Amino acid sequence: MRGIILPMKLTVLIPIYNEIHTIREIVKRVQDTGLADQILLVDDGSTDGTRQAIAELDGQGAVRVILHEKNQGKGAAVRTGIENASGDILLIQDADLEYDPRDYPNLLRPLQEGLADVVYGSRFLGAPRRVAMFWHMVANKLLTLMTNILYNTILTDMETGYKVFRKEIIEDIPLRSRRFEFEPEFTAKILKRGVRIFEVPISFNPRDYEEGKKIGLGDAFEAVWALFKYRFVD
Repeated sequence: MRGIILPMKLTVLIPIYNEIHTIREIVKRVQDTGLADQILLVDDGSTDGTRQAIAELDGQGAVRVILHEKNQGKGAAVRTGIENASGDILLIQDADLEYDPRDYPNLLRPLQEGLADVVYGSRFLGAPRRVAMFWHMVANKLLTLMTNILYNTILTDMETGYKVFRKEIIEDIPLRSRRFEFEPEFTAKILKRGVRIFEVPISFNPRDYEEGKKIGLGDAFEAVWALFKYRFVD
């Protein structure tokens, strides 16, 4: 199948919580790729004006808006998006500007060529990145190491926000996470099922807490628990 480009319909799924300063720009960047057949904006109970901003985008081209009445967590927003996606390929895009949609062609290529069912965009494979937040990098690498030990794999970036996958592979996988533990749950369950995973390098421009970063130390402990839990239960 290598070199053969398979037809596909792409849904870009954007979970959102209080991203008034970045949401319009990230939607524009996704639209500028010309690759998204559907852009799902799932607002998870924002209170900073984000909901009003995305209401203005609803119905513009491929954009569809879904609202959670109260904040439930990133995992819950992603699950809502999956349930409402019309594409056969889903790409999770954070609502901040840490991840660059210009990486979409590289993320999609292994799926288009029939080489993979899931693609992870790795921040640690040598692509350009902003120099920041040493301890977050350490935590990410430790969580990835734990994943590799528990599930006998060689990932470089389990916690990446760029996960792209065929919708059909997760239709029968129960996803229960509500917060940031979605990343280890998703990874654990596809690894246990022997799904074909590719990693590709992506650029990364991390923001700090003063700029609105939300994930914290408590989420790292939840990720550890999720990795152990889903190693033995489904």
